[in-house]
This record gives sequence, C-alpha cells and structure tokens, in this order.
Amino acid sequence: MTLDPRPLDPALAAAEEAGWSTVRLDLDGVRSKAALMRRCAAALRVPEWFGGNWDALADALADLSWLPDAPGRLLAVTSWRGYAAERPEDWATLQEILQEAAEFWRRQDGAAP
Repeated sequence: MTLDPRPLDPALAAAEEAGWSTVRLDLDGVRSKAALMRRCAAALRVPEWFGGNWDALADALADLSWLPDAPGRLLAVTSWRGYAAERPEDWATLQEILQEAAEFWRRQDGAAP
C-alpha cells in the first residue's frame, strides 16, 4: 500500500522553489535488498560505477559530484513500512547510511546539506 504522497508535496515544492535538488525514493513493493538497491539507483540516478551494495550506496551519497550543484538536497523516502516489516535489519542499515550521509554533508564547510 502506498501512502498518499500529497503531504510531502509542500515540502518538496518549497525545497525545489529554493533551488534544492529533490528525490523521492518510493519503496512501495520493495521486499529485498537487491530491489532496494535497484530502486535507490534509479531514484538517485547514480553513475555506472554504483555497485548495488551498502558500501556503494554510502559512497554515492557522500560523493554527489554527478549531480548538478544545488544549495541543498532533500531525499524523501516514502512507502517504507512494507520494506521495514519485511527486512528490519536492512531497513535499519538504510536508515544508518542515510543518517551518516546527512551528518557528513552537515559537517562540510559550505557544502549543500
């Protein structure tokens, strides 16, 4: 079941209006790590070198050089409950990687959050 995406629309619109790069990572129907990696690769439009594993995802989120410059970035993860229920350990790992990426960008001098 996909949640109604409209509650996110104002946040995404405001970010885009401010010139931010936005990505919606919809996990509806994702039930395996391989499917998650494919969904992440498609949503993030990662380069060819993306290896489809946790380390590659962490590396991709720490090196956004393939994306256009932006004053900020917003990644909205939607319809995650099914994946979290099916793969709780992988869901925890994904959350950790996203948190670490956010913290990495927060620490960069003058870098986009």
